[in-house]
Amino acid sequence: MADADIILPTEPTRELPVVQSIGLRDLREALAKGLDDFRAMPTHVVFLSLIYPIVGIVLGSATVGYDVVPLLFPLVAGFALVGPFAAIGLYELSRRREQGLDTSWKHAFDIIHSPSIKAISALGLLLLAIFAIWLAVANAIYVANFTVDEPVAFTTFVRKVLTTPEGRNLIIAGNAVGFLFAVLAFSLSVVSFPLLLDRHVSAAVAIATSVRAVLRNPLTMASWGLFVAGALAIGSLPFLIGLAVVMPVLGHSTWHLYRKIIEPDPGPRPEYHPQPKGRRYGADLPVSLFVPSKPNNEP
Repeated sequence: MADADIILPTEPTRELPVVQSIGLRDLREALAKGLDDFRAMPTHVVFLSLIYPIVGIVLGSATVGYDVVPLLFPLVAGFALVGPFAAIGLYELSRRREQGLDTSWKHAFDIIHSPSIKAISALGLLLLAIFAIWLAVANAIYVANFTVDEPVAFTTFVRKVLTTPEGRNLIIAGNAVGFLFAVLAFSLSVVSFPLLLDRHVSAAVAIATSVRAVLRNPLTMASWGLFVAGALAIGSLPFLIGLAVVMPVLGHSTWHLYRKIIEPDPGPRPEYHPQPKGRRYGADLPVSLFVPSKPNNEP
């Protein structure tokens, strides 16, 4: 039996969404709408987005503690690879706001009730795998240029990278390979997660649609990718704290970019209503630990 979409109505997955051509003006409009969403929902988006820089700081501190300073830059740069997955709650808030629904922060987690959560999780795991491969490749590039016989202090590492031929090779090779990873992750995910929230499609359809969107609008999407990379770089400078503002703005803007690049579906988009949990009675133990004794709607 096919799963029914809990958040949105099920639609045929055999039909690929229609990709439209967009220009730089559309990027500006999407960014303006993203800023408007940020101003309208600052408390919610900051609450969600603080998770991103906090996790980054914790991971960065752990990295220093384990004497793998050379991975600090790849770690920070690689956050952009999983950024679309981290921003999924922001997409949901923008989706609800454009429909005039309640946008309190708790609704950012409504996605866990949808059958699409499996496709969303699969795509998120794919991005995490790309992130892990990037770290391994970055470490291999470092090992190919420098010896790793002893731990490297941060100041020593920076001096070696900036003042030696091996350091220049590391910068050139690392950025070139990192660019390829960024293009791959961007192409796979730029509209995939918003599409999975908006329609009941498979992860494969979402990925194919995202790649088609990039191929249909190469210059425009390249411009958006460069803007996102620059904004994330600026947000990362003050110990990643700036990402608490950059992330929500980019997340909301990405939702509106999706709206411009994917032809709208005329079907209705009803409000999500969580299923009642049901009542549990001690007399029914231990069965009631796993199955409610009766639904809440029963007297």
